[in-house]
Amino acid sequence: MKKKIIAYNRIEKPVLEDLQSKYDVYFFKDIDTTTDPEFLKTLKEAEGIIGLELPVNQELLDRAPNLKIVSNISVGYNNLDIGQLNERKIMATNTPDVLTDTVADSIFGILIATARRIPELDHLVKNGEWITEAVEPEHFGTDVHHKKLGIIGMGRIGQAVAQRAHFGFDMEIIYNSRTRKPDVEEKFAATYCNLDNLLEQSDFVCLITPLTTETEGLIGKQEFQMMKHTAIFVNGSRGKTVVEQELISALKNNQIAAAGLDVFEKEPIERDNPLLSMKNVVTTPHIGSSTHETELKMSKLAAYNLEAGLNGQKPPNLINGNK
Repeated sequence: MKKKIIAYNRIEKPVLEDLQSKYDVYFFKDIDTTTDPEFLKTLKEAEGIIGLELPVNQELLDRAPNLKIVSNISVGYNNLDIGQLNERKIMATNTPDVLTDTVADSIFGILIATARRIPELDHLVKNGEWITEAVEPEHFGTDVHHKKLGIIGMGRIGQAVAQRAHFGFDMEIIYNSRTRKPDVEEKFAATYCNLDNLLEQSDFVCLITPLTTETEGLIGKQEFQMMKHTAIFVNGSRGKTVVEQELISALKNNQIAAAGLDVFEKEPIERDNPLLSMKNVVTTPHIGSSTHETELKMSKLAAYNLEAGLNGQKPPNLINGNK
């Protein structure tokens, strides 16, 4: 009898088809996982879960007595209750590395788009509002090159952003991270500093931390008040690392100049969210890793992790200590 697998939310078609040839796979999307009868029935017998942003908590695990492994198709894993998984000796994995460059491209693209007001000016052109050969100063943006970039979180993605900033745009890099990174400082002429100094000095503040109990609400009213009035804030981490209402207030009160956001406190963002009506805010729908090439790589790696765990082997990207 084939082992039962739950695939949730998103997995690339070739990978799903390959898993279906080996396992009894049930795919679920946009359901209430606490009440959906088919999901709950499958959960009782499932030995593996693969997918994106399924809340794996005590309630779910109580209903999954045969579960051996949860394979996230993402680098983040704040959807997983690691303590509960450890207690039950269930493996948890993620997909680091394969998305690093793609997410860094996205973050830097959002930074440039915000600084040069690209979405706003694209709308102006398409709306027929470009009426003079030379645009007026009211539509000018700000330079990116040779400015000071403050990176909060110098992990793999933070380092990839620093690489682009240093070699591509001659930016001065300052950073704050849980630990100092001497190799990063040498490669990118980066300077470690405390968070307050980073906020006070940076022309661009780029947040690239995972969401943890320590980073939830990391940037709020006090932090925005420390930033330059000309500063541009970019969030490429998770929405809840920022106190969103206080970001909205900082933008309304001109405490900062603009924001580029790929993540939000609630996703999808609500239509009446004030951020959506602000010209100085660039918004994208959590697309950091969303290219055809990278999504396929992530699905393949997640499937590799899953199959290793199902076969009693240690997955290459094991988050917790279970084997």
